[in-house]
Amino acid sequence: MSQLDHTQHLIETYRKKAKHYDLTSRLYPAPGYPQRGQRLRAVRALGLRPGDTVVDVACGTGLNFPLLEEAVGRDGRIVGVDLTDAMLARARQRVETNGWSNVSLVQADAAAFEFPTGVDAILSTYALSQVPECAEVIAHGTASLAEGGRWAVLDLKVPDRTPRWLAGAGTAVVRNFASIDEWIMRRPWEAIRAAMQEELADFSWTELCCGTAFLAAGSRGRRR
Repeated sequence: MSQLDHTQHLIETYRKKAKHYDLTSRLYPAPGYPQRGQRLRAVRALGLRPGDTVVDVACGTGLNFPLLEEAVGRDGRIVGVDLTDAMLARARQRVETNGWSNVSLVQADAAAFEFPTGVDAILSTYALSQVPECAEVIAHGTASLAEGGRWAVLDLKVPDRTPRWLAGAGTAVVRNFASIDEWIMRRPWEAIRAAMQEELADFSWTELCCGTAFLAAGSRGRRR
């Protein structure tokens, strides 16, 4: 699949999913999966303080926004970036319903997005592994961080040493969300790990839920 076809596939997929995404995401990647707890853990990994500015890459309908709002407060700033207009429309409804005046939304491909200069933190949850240029996104984001600013990526992966046929069977439930076969072949979590390890200081990698997910985090600063 070409990059253009991949991008169009994602747009069409999430346009269809946008209306019911908040509900169906509770079943992703499987019913009972501790998605909210993992999101909270990712936000905490950013070490946010009141007044900070944070970019939520591939923010979707804004499921991270309540957690980020609690961390940065009304004096902080949240920039939500997403590829799909329909997902951003749902995010905008969330923002308006909650009366958040410190949230701005940008429709852009993560790979082409121009990060604001000097941001305090960047977050991506359950999305960056679907971006073929994920390593470039990590590099571009890191360049925009203020000294000591932090990056955190929470995403899914195939557990290590899982046979390819079993990985395909185990991820069949999410086939409507992306091209899973291509995702398994590409193993994007490895590219994310390598890029963050290269770009960031204090890098940490934590496997979650028996290796079906990971939380990677680090800060922009001088390596020891």
